[in-house]
Amino acid sequence: MNSDSNKENFISICREKIRRTGREELLEWLELSDFFSAPASTKYHGCCEGGLCEHSLNVYDQLLLLLRTYNLTTSEEAAAIVALFHDLCKVNFYKKSTRNVKDENGKWVEKEFWTIEEQSPLGDHADKSIIIIQQFMKLTEQEIYAIRAHMGGFDTSVKGGSYLIGKIFEKSGLALLLHCADLTATYLLESRSKESVTN
Repeated sequence: MNSDSNKENFISICREKIRRTGREELLEWLELSDFFSAPASTKYHGCCEGGLCEHSLNVYDQLLLLLRTYNLTTSEEAAAIVALFHDLCKVNFYKKSTRNVKDENGKWVEKEFWTIEEQSPLGDHADKSIIIIQQFMKLTEQEIYAIRAHMGGFDTSVKGGSYLIGKIFEKSGLALLLHCADLTATYLLESRSKESVTN
């Protein structure tokens, strides 16, 4: 799917599934940002133009599949909010740059790459996403749990020895399944596109 159709699909799902006050203001903010053109990472999954939006849609699709598989009851609105907005921390976060690299013939050539340029240091990865969303719409406790824990064992709190993520998973099936959906999208759906971009 190309970036334009991903953008249309993203906005369509938001308007169909999310009825919460602040939705349109958040979508307007996304339109004015680089969300629909930004990568999902600098060199890992979705490290291409439009990768962030595509990743968010992939996580949404995988979350719906997991919710059906495990017969977990949650609203369509909550599923859309946590999946589509879990990585808003990456908005206005990356920029294109260039560097000189040797090509296959040993000649130096200029190559584009993505680098990080943090414009809004509002907190760690998941916390920042929650802060951004709540500037526009109120989140439920379950939605906060899900977005806060979506990094699972990759979360910086885990590296520091905290048991916070495990405690959230004990309280919230939605949080656990969002993390699983994120992993599936990242490692099964998007790893192939990573190879074509970086090689």
